[in-house]
Amino acid sequence: MTARQSGRRCWTVSTLHCVGPEGTMSVLKLEECRERIRKELDNTVDFWLKYSHDPLHGGFFTCIGRDGKVYDELKYVWLQGRQVWMYCRLYRTVDRFRKPEILEAAKAGGAFLRKFARVSCGSSGKWKCAFCLTRDGKAVKIQRTIFSECFYIMAMDELSRVIGDEDMQLEAEQMMEQLICWVRVDSSGLGRPQLPGDVPANSMAVPMMLLCLVQQLTEGRGPEVIQKYRELASWCVQKILQHIQREGTAILENVSVEGAELPGCQGRLLNPGHALEAGWFLLQFSVEQKDEELQRTAINKFMELPYQYGWDKEHGGLFYFLDVDGHCPTQLEWSMKLWWPHCEALIAFLMAYSQTKKPELLERFSKVYEYTFSHFPDVQRGEWFGYLTQGGKVALDFKGGPFKGFFHVPRCLYMCERILDDMLANKD
Repeated sequence: MTARQSGRRCWTVSTLHCVGPEGTMSVLKLEECRERIRKELDNTVDFWLKYSHDPLHGGFFTCIGRDGKVYDELKYVWLQGRQVWMYCRLYRTVDRFRKPEILEAAKAGGAFLRKFARVSCGSSGKWKCAFCLTRDGKAVKIQRTIFSECFYIMAMDELSRVIGDEDMQLEAEQMMEQLICWVRVDSSGLGRPQLPGDVPANSMAVPMMLLCLVQQLTEGRGPEVIQKYRELASWCVQKILQHIQREGTAILENVSVEGAELPGCQGRLLNPGHALEAGWFLLQFSVEQKDEELQRTAINKFMELPYQYGWDKEHGGLFYFLDVDGHCPTQLEWSMKLWWPHCEALIAFLMAYSQTKKPELLERFSKVYEYTFSHFPDVQRGEWFGYLTQGGKVALDFKGGPFKGFFHVPRCLYMCERILDDMLANKD
């Protein structure tokens, strides 16, 4: 669906990367871009404040149709945690979002999570977080992964910063210790049986999320906290770097625990959006560590490579999945254009440009921006569509579901706005 077809106003940054005689950026175009992003963030926040809150039981509805109507009352813990985190981050760091309704929503979401999300794992005394809850908080499903716990930690830590609750911060750190044990010591608590044909693998999502949590838990805290997670952060980075394969020409989603390529479809899988997200995680870490080699690797391998193999040269946009050897991926949705890979690409290329001032990185950002803002936003009814066909038409018109909630879009807009603020403040 094009901008004209949907009746939405078409914003462009086609000259965003233009340079003047002194090599300076076009400040006007940067300011226009920032204004568009700021308005989209405001509209997105308004949409979720209006439609997603459950005043009866607490927490958030995430299965929301195009018009804002709730079409399923199940509550997904990933998205509950992400929404609490996002509300708190906006409230804590952006003046215009320091509103009582945002704070109260975050507190209510946090209370719902603390009361219902954790499920006892029997006599072991350990806790697992549910994947899905009923409207009133009864556990429906538990996944044998770490991701519900990851987003629970993010929510608790960020909320603790806003309301000054040390017990909540301690709870987040204690669950982090459980995650580290599951990933690095004993995974039996996840409930996955050790089957003889199941080859252990290093899925990029695991070290990525642990690195994200390290950055969350250490942000703005003292040297003792940073030291506590220093070794884990280095381990995460090395595990992510193992995904550079094929003599540096591809980022594979799954590798062996030793860092070798796996056989079959699983081993050949490319996920451009995930690689780009890993890229900006690594880029942030490289700045913290003043590691120029890691910065180059983050940009050249985890941003440029995924863009080169992931960009659809015929229709535009990033493919969801690809096969490194050119076979048809087995994921049925492989050719669709999803909202979140484009969000990660926007963050990655703008962050990379802000650090290096290389014009080709801003050109990448400009191209992704053009596609994203002419296809995903729904100007008529607010928020973004999440799932497009390969040709760019809306395939699924809901605004939220089991995996799309109040996270990737607002996080992208929030981060890009802040990066552009810094760039414009230092334009001289």
